[in-house]
Amino acid sequence: MRSNRVVIIGAGIGGLAAAIDLAVSGADVVVLEAAEGPGGKMRAVDVDGVALDGGPTVLTMRETFDDLFADANAALIDYVTLKPLTVLARHAWSDGEKLDLFADIEQSARAIGAFAGATEARGFLEFTRRSREIFEALDSSFMHAQRPSPVSLVTAAGLRGLGQLTRISPFSTMWKALGRFFRDPRLRQLFARYATYCGSSPFDAPATLMLVAHAEQKGVWVVEGGMRRLADALALIACERGAVMRYGCGVAEIVTSHGRASGVRLSSGDVLPADAIVSNGDVAALACGLLGHAVNRAVRTTPRAARSLSALTWLIDAKTHGFPLLHHSIFFSRDYRAEFDDIFGHGRLPRDPTIYVCAQDRDDAPNQPLRDRERLLCLVNAPPIGDHHSFSISELEQCRNRTFHRLQSCGLRIELSSASMRTVTPTDFNRLYPGTGGALYGRTSHGWMASFQRPGARSRIPGLYLAGGSTHPGPGIPMAATSGRLAAKAVIADLASTRRSNPMAMRGGMSTRSATTASTD
Repeated sequence: MRSNRVVIIGAGIGGLAAAIDLAVSGADVVVLEAAEGPGGKMRAVDVDGVALDGGPTVLTMRETFDDLFADANAALIDYVTLKPLTVLARHAWSDGEKLDLFADIEQSARAIGAFAGATEARGFLEFTRRSREIFEALDSSFMHAQRPSPVSLVTAAGLRGLGQLTRISPFSTMWKALGRFFRDPRLRQLFARYATYCGSSPFDAPATLMLVAHAEQKGVWVVEGGMRRLADALALIACERGAVMRYGCGVAEIVTSHGRASGVRLSSGDVLPADAIVSNGDVAALACGLLGHAVNRAVRTTPRAARSLSALTWLIDAKTHGFPLLHHSIFFSRDYRAEFDDIFGHGRLPRDPTIYVCAQDRDDAPNQPLRDRERLLCLVNAPPIGDHHSFSISELEQCRNRTFHRLQSCGLRIELSSASMRTVTPTDFNRLYPGTGGALYGRTSHGWMASFQRPGARSRIPGLYLAGGSTHPGPGIPMAATSGRLAAKAVIADLASTRRSNPMAMRGGMSTRSATTASTD
C-alpha cells in the first residue's frame, strides 16, 4: 500500500523543515513553490547584476537547525559554512555616540560601562539574567508546544516552576520593563528594539519579548555565500530524503471533500490529491480566500490593526565612506515613541526612522579586504498598508532623504545611483506575500494574549496544517523552522491514527516547472 501523500504549499523555511521531517518519516512529500527556488522571505535580490540578501541576514538559535539535520541523519556543517560573529551589532545615535554589543556578555558589559557608566553596566547584566530566565521558562513549555495557552503554561510549569513562570513579565510592556534596568534612554532604546524582531512596538509589546535578547546572545552566525545557501541546503536535504520540489508551481486553491482538505488545484488547472496539506504561506492569505473560499474559515482573520510591521528597504551596491560599518549596524532615531506613533498610530512612514544596515561583505573583523563597492541592505520600519495604500514618489523620496540624512549625521556616506539601488516597499511585500498588506511577521505581539492568538499547526479544517512565521511560535528563521517541525509532527500523529500499514519512502527529483503565481512564504 502506498505511503500517505503530503502536499506542502510554499518552500519557505517552515515548509522546508516540515518537508524534511515528513520525508524522513516515510511520507510521499511534494513541495509546491511559486518562485523559482526555495527560501520564501529568505530571498536573494539582484541589483545591477549583484545578488543581495533581501530578507533575513544572519542565523540565530543554530541548534534548531543542528537538530533538524541530525534527525535527518545529516550535519548542518556539511551543507553550509557558518562564521560566528564576535560583535553582534554596532549602534549609533550620532557621529560621536557609538556602542558595540558582543557575543561575550562580560565584554558587552565593559563596553556599556565605558559608554554610559557602571550603573548601566550592572543593569545590563541583570537584564541578561532576566532575558535568560524568560527564554528558559518558555523554551519547551511555549515555543516547542503544539498549541500553548495560559492554562497549559501553568500546568506544564507545575508547582516547582510557577516561580520562574511569574518572572516572564507578560503584563508589563517591554518599554516599561526596560526602565527597571536602564536609566540611559539610549540603552533603553537599544534593547527595546528586540520587540521589532517580532514586528511589534516596544511600547505595546509585553516584556516577555526580552527573551529575544537571550536568543541572540546564544550566538549569531553569518552564512557564507548568503542566507539563500541555508534554504538551498534545506531543500537539498528534503530531496535527498525523498521529497519532490516543484518550483515555478503556483497553487490556485486548496480543494476539500466532505469538509476535509483533499488536494490542491494548481495554477495550471491540474488537481493534485493529498492526504494532508501543509500551508506555509501567511495565514492571512487563507483567511482572505486567496487559496479558495472552501478553506477561508481555516483560521481567524487578522484585523488590520493587528498586523505586524512592514518595511521600506533599499538594496544597494555602492561605495561607502566614514562610518566603520560591521555586518550589523543600527542608527537610532531621536524620538523612538514618535517613530512607532507614526507607524502604528498614523499609518505613515516614520518621519525620523531608526535604520538597520546590513553590510553583507563585512563581518566583524577589523580592516578586512572589501570590493571597491559593497552590498548593503538598508531598512526602516513601515506600516503594513501595502494592500490599500499606494506609496507616492513624494512619500518614498521624503523617507529616503530623511533616512540617508540620518546616516550622514552619524558619519556614514553612501554614493547612491539609481542603477545600483533597488527600493522595496510595503506594496511590494504585499505583492510577494498576498493578503498581508506587507506585514512581515504575521500579527503583532501587542498585549499579553497576542502570542496565544497565533494559530497552531492544526487548522480548523481537518487535513489542513499550518507552518511559517505567521503561526505559532512566531516569526524569525528558527521559529519558522520550529513551526514546520510542529506541523510535521501533527501530520504524522494524525495520519498514524488512520494508517494500518507502514509507509514507504519514495525518492524524488529536485524540480519540475509549472505556472507561476505570487510566492508563498
